[in-house]
Amino acid sequence: MPHFAKPADGSWTEHYPHLGTAPVSYEDSISPEHHELECKAIFARTWLNVGRVEQLPRTGSYFTREIAAAKTSVIVVKDKDGTVRAFHNICRHRGNKLVWQDYPGEEVSGTCRQFTCKYHGWRYGLDGGLNFVQQEEEFFDLDMADYGLVSVQCEVWEGFIWINLDPANETSLQDWLGEFGTGLAGYPFDQMTQVYKYRALVGSNWKLFIDAFAEFYHAPVLHAKQAVADESHKLMNVGYEALAYQLEGPHGMVSSWGGMAPPRDLNMVKPLERVLRSGLFGPWDRPIDIDLPPAVNPARSKAWGIDSFHFFPNFMLLIWAPNWYLTYHYWPTAYNQHIFEAGLYFVPPSNATERLRQELACVTFKEYALQDGNTLEATQTMLESRAVSHFPLNDQEILLRHLHKTAGSYVEAYQKELATGVLT
Repeated sequence: MPHFAKPADGSWTEHYPHLGTAPVSYEDSISPEHHELECKAIFARTWLNVGRVEQLPRTGSYFTREIAAAKTSVIVVKDKDGTVRAFHNICRHRGNKLVWQDYPGEEVSGTCRQFTCKYHGWRYGLDGGLNFVQQEEEFFDLDMADYGLVSVQCEVWEGFIWINLDPANETSLQDWLGEFGTGLAGYPFDQMTQVYKYRALVGSNWKLFIDAFAEFYHAPVLHAKQAVADESHKLMNVGYEALAYQLEGPHGMVSSWGGMAPPRDLNMVKPLERVLRSGLFGPWDRPIDIDLPPAVNPARSKAWGIDSFHFFPNFMLLIWAPNWYLTYHYWPTAYNQHIFEAGLYFVPPSNATERLRQELACVTFKEYALQDGNTLEATQTMLESRAVSHFPLNDQEILLRHLHKTAGSYVEAYQKELATGVLT
């Protein structure tokens, strides 16, 4: 059982003194008024990951993204010159949602040559330009050049598509991602195109699920029935120490031991896992060799198993030692509700056995995620009782402390801009 030393400061939390060590208020997770401020201060003004380039395989490929926290819907499309563009999903004539199928609130995808409004037939090119107006002669001094789709700032990093809904934004995506973005460059995300996805409506504040996946303190207790009993007891008796924690601007990461494959003792895993050589940590046999970029396993520890990167506000990227990765998205729909999305990305299987190995990893992951999600709904209800207002966080919960402090700082900055008249 590895046990790793803390920084010279005494703890990881004290290594970042601006965080403080006092108990933390969770009012930010139970206040409808605070939630509305977060929507305006954070989700309408920061870079948001909305997908990957593999979702746009050819010219005219598109998908929509519903962003309730910003009260909008966005179209993401590959235009004729291969550029990935994003637009608000609204027709310039009378405001109808432009791209949807049977149910306006559902996200859709497909391929087209142009976008046609269901209401009055206005048509828009893949570059967003207005191409056709039905009965154009009935309008007054209408210049079609003035009525293209409203564009949304859009950039691609390592195949991940990001948007920023703030028209006044001047921070590039590269600057936003900072050292984590630079340090992850070169990881072969583009080779891991076999994707399995889960989506669930969770009855908790969006930050609470990020909290759950940003610490391992809960693992030996909450997941004890799923995990190997002996290993669970070791964690409870000895404790958990990460290989490294790092904060980069609003973002954070934890680098962890464990998750290596195959396990040292095959008797420690389930019979099905032995047969398929797979489990929660992914297939045991690595499909490709990878020279890890500097941000991955920054301690360069032989015990390394997984790195969890949290890109503020709502995107997590988890890179596993057996050479696959996970993505998490948390999309707020109310102060006490959000949509959780998980994506599992593997190198495409070359035979049925490899496919089964991936699917075993996926269904195992689902069981763990369901346990976390169910617990969060219980947490939300009791937080809302306000019987307790502040909660102590231990050193393993440094990323939780950082998340809530960061989100609060964005709200505070927004309120100051309102008070000084910078915003109207």
